[in-house]
Amino acid sequence: IGSPHRRGAHACGDVGVSVRMATGRLRDRRAFPEARIDWAADEAFAEVVHWNPGVDRVLCASLRRFKKARNLDDLRAIVASIRTLRSERYDLVLDIHGVYSAIIAFIARSRRRYGYCRENLGEAGAAFAYTDRFDRRIASNAWYAMRRSVSDALGYSIDERPHFGLKLPPALPRSVTGEPARRAMLFHATSADAKKWPAGHWIGVAQALTARGLQVVLPWGSEREHDEACRIAAGVPQAQVLPKLTVTECAQLIDASELVVGMDSGFVHLAYALGKPTVMIFTATSRSHFGIDIPGRAISVGDEGRSPAVRDVLAAIDSVYPPGVASAISAGPHVEPIVAVKSCPVIIPFRHEAA
Repeated sequence: IGSPHRRGAHACGDVGVSVRMATGRLRDRRAFPEARIDWAADEAFAEVVHWNPGVDRVLCASLRRFKKARNLDDLRAIVASIRTLRSERYDLVLDIHGVYSAIIAFIARSRRRYGYCRENLGEAGAAFAYTDRFDRRIASNAWYAMRRSVSDALGYSIDERPHFGLKLPPALPRSVTGEPARRAMLFHATSADAKKWPAGHWIGVAQALTARGLQVVLPWGSEREHDEACRIAAGVPQAQVLPKLTVTECAQLIDASELVVGMDSGFVHLAYALGKPTVMIFTATSRSHFGIDIPGRAISVGDEGRSPAVRDVLAAIDSVYPPGVASAISAGPHVEPIVAVKSCPVIIPFRHEAA
């Protein structure tokens, strides 16, 4: 593909999809060094795509926010983004999400628009958008299947183990002067109640990690998740409920942590992509379909309909972060203690004012 041409990779997915497909864009760049690659993403997750050196331009609009609030400014931004998308003629459009992203794929100006075959589509109604279809998915996990779909369409082979090549911005999260800590990030939040792991189980894990000398930190994204973090911290006084972080700030803190433990969610997949010792917990989704597994570094525990016990998660932690051994993988930048911008009255006897 010559340098004047563009190939659009349209993925209006979440953090997990954007992270997992980073390896595909890096491989695309190696296979087609002269290609120019655009990526369409929802504004909420566009930061993730910017970390991918294989992407030339990120097209984004607040589609999810507009769906909830119907804000006129968001509508204007969406229209402007569509104009930008339509200003280019693409050699090829790839829709690797297969739901609402089909609309974006259809709007893009191209004679070749790849999408999934009907049995692999997330939404059957998306079939109208495509001129070509990815090959039928082989029996594998979702992430390998995505990479395989793109590689088959473009005619190159893929490595068995993905190489993400993400480059985070150098700026660090909000911090104050103090001694650096060996941190363990616990991602307790989920997209659905059915996927949750009991707060009492999280307390058990946090207590065990604290006993090993790790500073347990609890991120959150909504008021409900903040309340859940506070309930966990109430059982582990040394644990810290973080302020609300941006996607990039959260990624930077992940990169500076010794260990990440969490549910099957985008940020835990990001920890895996950044090479951190990672434990992913499954309760309601398929471990074989979405799980991670690199001996000594990343492991999944539990499964669909089979919630793991605390001892199972602690054993998984020991397999990627042995007791008494500091992580040799933790190569993230020095991050000082995080300012607790939002308080948890249940564990903090005074209230901080919001910064």
